[in-house]
Amino acid sequence: MSFLNFSRYAWLVLAYNIVVILWGVFLRASKSGDGCGQHWLTCHGEIIPSAPELKTLIEFSHRVTSALAFFAVLGLLIWAFRKFEKGNVIRKTSLGAFIFIVTEALVGAGLVLTGNTAENLTPTRPFWMAGHLINTFILLAFLSLTAWFASGGKEFSFKVSPKALLLILVALLGILFVSLTGSIAALSNLVFPSGSLMEGLAKDFSATSHPLVRLRISHPIVSIFVSVYLIFFAELVKRMANNAKNVAYWAKALSVLTIVQLFSGAITLLTLSPILMQVTHLLLADLIWISFVLLTASFLAEKKIA
Repeated sequence: MSFLNFSRYAWLVLAYNIVVILWGVFLRASKSGDGCGQHWLTCHGEIIPSAPELKTLIEFSHRVTSALAFFAVLGLLIWAFRKFEKGNVIRKTSLGAFIFIVTEALVGAGLVLTGNTAENLTPTRPFWMAGHLINTFILLAFLSLTAWFASGGKEFSFKVSPKALLLILVALLGILFVSLTGSIAALSNLVFPSGSLMEGLAKDFSATSHPLVRLRISHPIVSIFVSVYLIFFAELVKRMANNAKNVAYWAKALSVLTIVQLFSGAITLLTLSPILMQVTHLLLADLIWISFVLLTASFLAEKKIA
């Protein structure tokens, strides 16, 4: 029963962190990132803001929920070290999750302290966003693996064929590249909004537009190619694992989510990125990433057993 409780808690921590991430998207899309000014840990120099504006409430609530996420992951780490013996893989993944939720907080603090919030565009902001994205993905990977191992997932090894490793590497880089181009597109839409789709397309191809605006067209193009590859990757990996149950499950999840994400992306583009669609789009991106991580883990574990 105790093992089952740990497993449930691990999945709950993963789900809660996704909620916190989505609230962060709402924070950015609503241009509330500067709601506490360039202050961290305080908000406008106060522990609890007095007479706050709406954007201050949004930013402050994000900090509170992020702090709760930190303590939830800390609890996961302590429980893992108390429950599992030295060398257990769950200890390692929970430690990884804790390390990256610490760096997640530091990156968030860096964004605030350097003024890379709301509509403020500095030369370093794209790099901060890229670092934030990669850190978030690594955090989600460790949390997903912790929950997966706690639910009976088998340990895996990367000692598989070069072909399999290459397939995984290309999928990994593809997801990261699409996500990075997506963060660029989101930032350019925030700082350089368009009144219509045609106006936006004209800006994309205008030589006088900001480089970020001209780069955002890469996101839908890259997304199509990577999506096709991910569907191909999921099917091929499933066959290589002889349709093993766990592999087949996550392969199907990855394929379905990828297809849904394509439609979500098209709707987001056509509707000029309303906040609801931005949140939905990132939710699907996180679920695709988690599905890829667990598909890879299931596949590598299956090949290790074989």
